[in-house]
Amino acid sequence: MAEKNPIAASSGQVKKEGNMISWVAPIVCIVIGYLIWRFVLGSATGFKEPDTSGAWFWPHHKKPITALNRVYEGGIIVPFLIGLFLMVAAFSIERYLTIRKALGAGNVSDFVRNIQYHLANKNIDAALAACDKQKGSVGNVMKAGLRKYKEMTTEAGIGTDQKVLAIQKEVEEATALELPMLQQNMVFLSTITSLGTLIALLGTVMGMIRSFAALGEEGAGGDASQLAVGISEALYNTALGIATSSFALIMYNVFTTKIDSITYGIDESSFTLTQSFASQYK
Repeated sequence: MAEKNPIAASSGQVKKEGNMISWVAPIVCIVIGYLIWRFVLGSATGFKEPDTSGAWFWPHHKKPITALNRVYEGGIIVPFLIGLFLMVAAFSIERYLTIRKALGAGNVSDFVRNIQYHLANKNIDAALAACDKQKGSVGNVMKAGLRKYKEMTTEAGIGTDQKVLAIQKEVEEATALELPMLQQNMVFLSTITSLGTLIALLGTVMGMIRSFAALGEEGAGGDASQLAVGISEALYNTALGIATSSFALIMYNVFTTKIDSITYGIDESSFTLTQSFASQYK
């Protein structure tokens, strides 16, 4: 049982770090999103008629000079959409680094074939050395299975079927330590795929409410400008929401494909070990 501790400790450490990221990143991203909206997009120097009332949280500047300043007119929903976009970027980088490490040092298919070759020649030590070189999730699972495999070759008093089951159980336990690390934080990307669109819809509705409110005002003098601001708010929120959701969906599908390939490699490793033992140690 002591041999499992390195894998368990490694997975536990990754899980702890992943949990910390999962609750710190959303808060930090929303705060940064507000700061970008307020002080970059909403800089007073970017408007012909800046708000001089002294309002700090949400100054109502008018007549933006540049396209970036126009995004500020999207209203208070824009910081949340920027924050969601930053979350997608943050979790994408975190997942990329984790999955890249989980893929190991070489091609998984070549690694499995190499293990099959060593097992066919009953060279278990060479197979273990290949696992140390490969690393990654498939390498970790295969190494755990090979240790049990080696143990079962000298085990007396139990049948081949029981030995195969023992190897399979060891592989399943090692897999249970690896898969949570691969799936961690993927829920954020899948949630933002829908949440970005919903928050954008909220901003769009708020902008349209402002537009229709301007139409209902008496006196046509200020209606045109107010109507334009309301429509701008609606469209900017829609554009940001669609961009964020699209980005999240693309990254989720990319990482899901990578995880599926690792899972397939783990399944193939399990099959290789059990079939090799059953055929060579009857």
